[in-house]
Amino acid sequence: MLIIMKKSAGEEALVQIKEYLINRNFDIHQSTGANRTIIGVIGDTDSIETADVEKMPGVLQVVRISKEE
Repeated sequence: MLIIMKKSAGEEALVQIKEYLINRNFDIHQSTGANRTIIGVIGDTDSIETADVEKMPGVLQVVRISKEE
């Protein structure tokens, strides 16, 4: 799962989303570019409701990566 943050997302929004994920035992990888920050979520993300994450401050989009069959 990828969480794409808004350009305007502040450090507090990043901390909040990372704590949310870590508290649910997910590993994360943050990639910070010139215009966007992307958080890669590592683990079985089926238990995460994308709509709930998209409502969090600073989140632009949540992209679920489908499993290979």
